[in-house]
Amino acid sequence: MTDLRSDTPLHVVFGTGQVGRALVARLAELGVAVRAVSQQRPATLAQSVDWRSADVTDAEAAIDAAKGASVVYQCLNAPYTMWPQLFPTLQRNVLTAAERNGALLVSMENVYGYGPVAGRPMTEDLPLVATTSKGRTRAAMTAELLAAGEEGRAQVTIGRASDFFGPGVTDSTLGARVFANALARRRADFLGNPDLPHTYSYIPDIATGLATLGTDPRSVGEVWHLPGPETVTTRALLDLVAADVGHPVGIRNIPKFALRAAGLVNPMMRELAEMSYEFDDAFVLDTSKYERTFATSGTPLSRAITDTLAWYRTLRIAT
Repeated sequence: MTDLRSDTPLHVVFGTGQVGRALVARLAELGVAVRAVSQQRPATLAQSVDWRSADVTDAEAAIDAAKGASVVYQCLNAPYTMWPQLFPTLQRNVLTAAERNGALLVSMENVYGYGPVAGRPMTEDLPLVATTSKGRTRAAMTAELLAAGEEGRAQVTIGRASDFFGPGVTDSTLGARVFANALARRRADFLGNPDLPHTYSYIPDIATGLATLGTDPRSVGEVWHLPGPETVTTRALLDLVAADVGHPVGIRNIPKFALRAAGLVNPMMRELAEMSYEFDDAFVLDTSKYERTFATSGTPLSRAITDTLAWYRTLRIAT
């Protein structure tokens, strides 16, 4: 375990999943004292990173894990089929840990709370009017965070991103079913209409964005859409994948009725069907507020695709 100096501001990242690992690495690159908190230490976590084991369903364990923190990042998630039951408690305990330690809370969110947007670009001032189970859960969790900030119990800032992709991301709409399939000359699996614009957020950009929110006081008390690659249609994105792998990449579209039918016996398919509306219209995340404020933008899509495929190629070599 790293011996962190008491006079060094400490950034504590709860969760070492896809986002948490990338954020820990980014903070370490910035020279920030960082602690990662999870139940098990990931094999890919650098030995130089301070790591604590904690069961965050226990509020006291979360408080202890964040001891000494100046900034706390909420990057935990819950099993997809158990979101409404488990996720609010996890976030509430991380919020309590930030409150007790007098730390800024930076919370990672998706865009489920908005609900269907009928093709309109999503901006931070859109109301959270989702009607799905996970969307209502996310909206209620956001309200709880913002209330804590307004009541002065904690300083809070929120970063939001759309569907994730990038090195280390396998379990995602734009994960192994696209990149690994493309490298294996199989069709990419997709929901919805591939000819509609859809924002996909790049994990390294998300990590950089969250690190900025945790280190720039202008972020406090606000919701921010984190920058990423330019938004194009899914088909245009696959054309970039095809150019990199050197052969065409076909699309195997999964009909919604098939998802719903599978959901009768498979809980995960039922959860995917609930959120499939995101692929029925243009789904565009407006990140201009962040870009104007912090004078930065995301990674160009072609480079993000190349770097993601390079990572997937290492998996093929390893196997």
